[in-house]
Amino acid sequence: MNPGSIRGSRQSNSRTRNTADLPLHGGRAPRWLFERMVKLARIITDYIFTEFGAPELLKRLTDPFWFQSLGCVLGFDWHSSGLTTTTCGALKIALADLGPGAGVYALGGKGNASRRIPDDITALAERTGFTPEPFIYTSRMTAKVDSSGLQDGYQVYHQLFLFMPEAKQWVVIDQGMNTDTGWARRYHWGYEALPSFVIDPHAAIQGRRGLEVLNMVTSESMGSQERSVEIASDIKHFQKEFVRIRHLGLPARHRVDLSDLDTKRVNRVFLETFERPPVDFEGLLARPGVGPATIRALALVAQIIFGERPSYEDPVSFSFAHGGKDGTPFPVNREVYDHSIEYFSSALGRSKLGYTESNRALRRLSRWLEEVSIVR
Repeated sequence: MNPGSIRGSRQSNSRTRNTADLPLHGGRAPRWLFERMVKLARIITDYIFTEFGAPELLKRLTDPFWFQSLGCVLGFDWHSSGLTTTTCGALKIALADLGPGAGVYALGGKGNASRRIPDDITALAERTGFTPEPFIYTSRMTAKVDSSGLQDGYQVYHQLFLFMPEAKQWVVIDQGMNTDTGWARRYHWGYEALPSFVIDPHAAIQGRRGLEVLNMVTSESMGSQERSVEIASDIKHFQKEFVRIRHLGLPARHRVDLSDLDTKRVNRVFLETFERPPVDFEGLLARPGVGPATIRALALVAQIIFGERPSYEDPVSFSFAHGGKDGTPFPVNREVYDHSIEYFSSALGRSKLGYTESNRALRRLSRWLEEVSIVR
């Protein structure tokens, strides 16, 4: 394990699915809607902080169904890829509005915003006084696992990194896209539920029909992981077998695609790796320059040499609160939305002053809705 990483222990043996598949949709949230999403997100977040504490928000954000429900309540399109990016954007602004007193920071977003996360963590650490390296490592490793350790056909283009520096707690929400299939996949990571970055960090990963998945971060691939580390430390052995594979003329149905493996580039990466051999697979995956092509090459060579095969397996009702951007299940009702913001803002103010009757009523309503959904 890399000493710079942050992780927690699993609280139970139960596993829950922590990914969500969503169709890729274009378009943006209109300004009038996004401004309301930020306001309601700020109220909901502050309410959770007041009633349950900041760690509860991080815990809930690891649940893809809760996050999807949050996005639906905020009024974005109930099932599109934009729900992830827009909800994350609203949440990021809402947390910034609440200020450092909340103790939770949100960094990242789409494209360049996600690539700036390490620099933003460093800048924040200089202002507030915490050690940035473990959080930077966590951000990079989660993105690397979702793009290289797990190759399920989705190119990661978004990351929201939420963390509490003093408590050393964090949550990551990554999203990848596959433009060929028109689908996106969201990955949820959390401090408490993470057994390892490279051994079953995801639960029930499953590729969409027609996609071939290389999962080097499952327990079923541990043998392949170990052999990959051995091969990365023996450059001559690797080069010999890799050249052989390139000339085998494997059939098109082979699960690992060799067409985009650049021999010269892969060799260059391994020459650098050979000088400082990794201790384990996590160390290998964390190495700069080690990407999807390198991991696929290692998996192939490990299979050829050692016979170690990697694994190839890979909440809509809330939309009725305010409607959806695209008119599903109905257009967003601005009057109702504003009333919700006003009502919950007022209830939050009373809660902070110690008046709890509104909260008790909301809890009763929540329990009733849960019982109704169970009956259905």
